[in-house]
Amino acid sequence: MSTPRIVVVGSINMDLTTSVSRFPAPGETLLGTAFATAAGGKGSNQAIAAAKAGGDVSFVGAVGDDDGFGTQLRETLQDAGVDTALLRSVDGPSGVAAITVSADAENNIIVVPGANSSVTSLSEVDLDAIAHADVLLCQLEIPLDTVTTAARHARANGTTVILNPSPVQDLPGALIESVDILIVNQTESEQLAAVTGRVRYLVTTLGAGGADLRSGEETIHADSPAVTPVDTTGAGDAFTGAFAVEWVQGQDRALQFAATAGSLATTVRGASVSSPTRAAIEKVLNRQLDSDTV
Repeated sequence: MSTPRIVVVGSINMDLTTSVSRFPAPGETLLGTAFATAAGGKGSNQAIAAAKAGGDVSFVGAVGDDDGFGTQLRETLQDAGVDTALLRSVDGPSGVAAITVSADAENNIIVVPGANSSVTSLSEVDLDAIAHADVLLCQLEIPLDTVTTAARHARANGTTVILNPSPVQDLPGALIESVDILIVNQTESEQLAAVTGRVRYLVTTLGAGGADLRSGEETIHADSPAVTPVDTTGAGDAFTGAFAVEWVQGQDRALQFAATAGSLATTVRGASVSSPTRAAIEKVLNRQLDSDTV
């Protein structure tokens, strides 16, 4: 099996996660049950997920010169096997995300972009990496013009473009026309209904209900394995990173592979560490196959 080459152009944040019994009402103060810091950001999460799922992953983005967060964020990518040669260090703070997780595993998130806002252009080295990748994977936590530039360059060089358009915003025509696969959740699908029909493949994640893949008039569905969730933060990123890797390996199994990865991610707290390894995903898939043949 050849190793898929994935380039992620996106965000990287330090996640500041507080666990609570329930979300506070406006103006209410609650005592939390736990607090943790960990690397996050949709770009970083998806890069780590893709690397753990078996991809050869390079990350294009930026951290700040705040030694504590910036250094830790870079090391987290490296420890997961992600190439950080194209990760810039810029003046100012790194991005941060304030996350609250309730006892029923739901979450809400506030992101302060920090260094991610500085990714306003791509170098020739960045563009060369995109041109020689199998897949370009992007989100919308860095400037939209940069995502559009990356996608157009990828399309011009035959690199498959996967976009996870989160947080949702209006998408320029030049970006949509360059996207091969759009990965959205149900809410994002409704918000982007005017443009989803313009992409060749539309993947809609359904939480515990699995995921759908629409191509033309045909839609296929994959169920998620039953698990007991403890934290849904980053589950969508685990899905997307795994999907990017398996799409290169063979489209037939990519949706089920990704649905399994996303489900397993909810069983571990912390977005950057929750993505399962390829071995863990394969183990569940093989168990499901054995069950189906009995």
